[in-house]
Amino acid sequence: MVPSYSFARETNEVSAHAHPRRCGDRMTALASVGIASRRALLLGSSTALLVARAGFTQERVYQLGFVAQPTKRFYAPLFDELRRHGFIEGKNLGVDPRGFETPIERLDAVAAEMVKVRPDVIYFGGAAAARAVKRATSAIPLVGASDDMIREGLVDSFAHPGGNITGVSILATELDGKRLELLSEMIPGVRRIAALTDPGTTPPDEIDAVVALARSRGLDLSIYRAASAEDIDPAIGAAQTAGVQSIDVMASALFNANRARLIARIAEAKLPAMYQWPEYGQDGALISYGPSLEGFIRQTARLIVKVFHGARPADLPVEQPSRIALVINLRTAKALGLTVPQSLLARADELIE
Repeated sequence: MVPSYSFARETNEVSAHAHPRRCGDRMTALASVGIASRRALLLGSSTALLVARAGFTQERVYQLGFVAQPTKRFYAPLFDELRRHGFIEGKNLGVDPRGFETPIERLDAVAAEMVKVRPDVIYFGGAAAARAVKRATSAIPLVGASDDMIREGLVDSFAHPGGNITGVSILATELDGKRLELLSEMIPGVRRIAALTDPGTTPPDEIDAVVALARSRGLDLSIYRAASAEDIDPAIGAAQTAGVQSIDVMASALFNANRARLIARIAEAKLPAMYQWPEYGQDGALISYGPSLEGFIRQTARLIVKVFHGARPADLPVEQPSRIALVINLRTAKALGLTVPQSLLARADELIE
């Protein structure tokens, strides 16, 4: 007689001494199958729920590209702000590292490389980088910061940027006159001032406006240009040789990326200098007047978050810094033999002793 097989056959288990199966046996086996299936379904559902609760669900990874001259470390406040809003590098945020520490002569090439990988947002640092990425794409959202986005031709207006770009405009043009005023107050009787500029950032019309403003205050303002890191030392040396009495360091991503070198060289020349960023005071800058570096970087991060959530740059108004600060380093003043006027001491937001 051909041996019969129990339900164990479906699990590859053979009973050599099985007995003929009755109808009741068949119904019992089917009932067992139903119970097993329900248990498997319940177990699977429970497992899925536990996995979801544990955070193992498949999550979209947002891609962020950079075209900027500073290091990645410089943008630590940006990544911290993104983290606060739930975008964490290595988890749901990917960052292309190729765009950091980009020399000005490579901005266009790096911008083109970033566009090829089509990130969700490209961050630009400064006007030169902004122009490079804007030339490279009209489709990928661009967010960043520069001196004056309207004057630089990056946006149509602050309220309605248009196109694919938005960010923070740091009021550089409006603050240039105030910096000259503060520098004159710091050094009574000063007449000859050098303006250190980056031609990749500061256009001729802005330079002309600052020269005219200085002239209206009875100041003789001469222009010294540094288009690369290698130009910084010779420019300061030329100003020193010309006999200027102080230096006004104008806004530039290049200068910011080389700020330690810049401050040290000016200190070596024993020239009082005005800087744009309050944070420079901790690095030995004599006097600084402007928006907080960390503050505006965090502002740009919040704009990136809005784009990640689906907003279009064209619909996101360009923002401006919320706070302007005056910082004076009294140690540097002492080293230069300067007595800081009481009027400046009373108005300073921070005095470094």
